[in-house]
Amino acid sequence: MSSGSVLLTEERNPRGIPKAPFIADVEQYLGGPEGEVEIPLRNFQDAIAKYRYMENNLAQRRRGLEDKIPDIRKTLNMVEYLQSRREAKNKTREEDDLEDDLDGDDAQKPLQTTFELNDTLFAEAELEDTDTVFLWLGANVMLSYKLPAAVSLLRSKLDAASTSLENTIEDLEFLREQLTVMEVNTARVYNWDVKRRREKRMKEEAQTKQLAEKTDS
Repeated sequence: MSSGSVLLTEERNPRGIPKAPFIADVEQYLGGPEGEVEIPLRNFQDAIAKYRYMENNLAQRRRGLEDKIPDIRKTLNMVEYLQSRREAKNKTREEDDLEDDLDGDDAQKPLQTTFELNDTLFAEAELEDTDTVFLWLGANVMLSYKLPAAVSLLRSKLDAASTSLENTIEDLEFLREQLTVMEVNTARVYNWDVKRRREKRMKEEAQTKQLAEKTDS
């Protein structure tokens, strides 16, 4: 591999992040004992910068998903509760035995809830008996859904967000491994160059000393 070649390999993780190769033989990678180190070290720093950029983006995505998933789960639980109340009420009507079934049945009582007006102010409300809910879809968009459709939508969104979070965490771990490999590569090439320069200097000093001894003799 020449000193100016692209470092990252064709091997990638499932989301397409390239894998960084470990340089086992620095001299061979640089093309010989006189190989240039400045360009490879610059390539290493470019690769590290790209990995860190991806890491920052994924860390931000992870924080967003970790905030989003509890909200989706909370909304799903609420819609499922409304659906169960609705199904219980429909069942009692079909059985036409309301006096026995409604006595002590919370599903038939008006649903009281508390909602947030701002950070420190809450209000109570009685929910209308309906089979429709309105869901925020983002970008100031709200749509109405029948309860079963809302449950199905929220479950799919929860599954997708959970899978995305798992993939993001996996990618972050993969990126940290690649960053470690690149930092080790950088240290190995730098240390190899320091050792080469030191040996070259010691060799030149020895030759100078030998020449001086010959001159004195």
